[in-house]
Amino acid sequence: MEKSELDQLRYPIGQFEAPETYTFQLLAKAIQTIADFPEKLKAEVTSLTEEQLETPYRPGGWTIRQVIHHCADSHMNCFIRLKWALTENNPTIKFYYENLWGEGIDNKTMPIDPTLMFLEGLHYRMAYVMKNLSEEALKLTYIHPEHNKEFELREMICLYEWHCNHHLAHITSLKKRKGWN
Repeated sequence: MEKSELDQLRYPIGQFEAPETYTFQLLAKAIQTIADFPEKLKAEVTSLTEEQLETPYRPGGWTIRQVIHHCADSHMNCFIRLKWALTENNPTIKFYYENLWGEGIDNKTMPIDPTLMFLEGLHYRMAYVMKNLSEEALKLTYIHPEHNKEFELREMICLYEWHCNHHLAHITSLKKRKGWN
């Protein structure tokens, strides 16, 4: 498989690009995507067989099961980062090794139903807080040590909208390629 084909499988919607400007409409759409993600994910994966859940979305990539559990890991960290930025002055967040978390026994073998339920509650809380951020709060920042960069909450919201769509596309594009629809 050529690099461009692998890149297409790895980034089916393209890589994240931060918006140049943040409008109310842009952020409202991003927050709605975050709010809707658990329901959309559940609709795509609940009818999959165990064999299908064990299928990697690309050569060398995670299985569908690992992608689902990764979303919970990543979005849990997002919520914690959100809360830190709201309660501390420009905190340096804790970096986590998503590749190692993805290889954990829970991510590799655990049933998906508890994670789907967890995502429902987590995303409800994330969207609730995000919808109620003031203009000033949207500009609060945290420092990400992996990138040695400051991120504003409004950028984080757009990043996690992309993250939801990115991993949903991993699943939907695999289902389409395999004829599972």
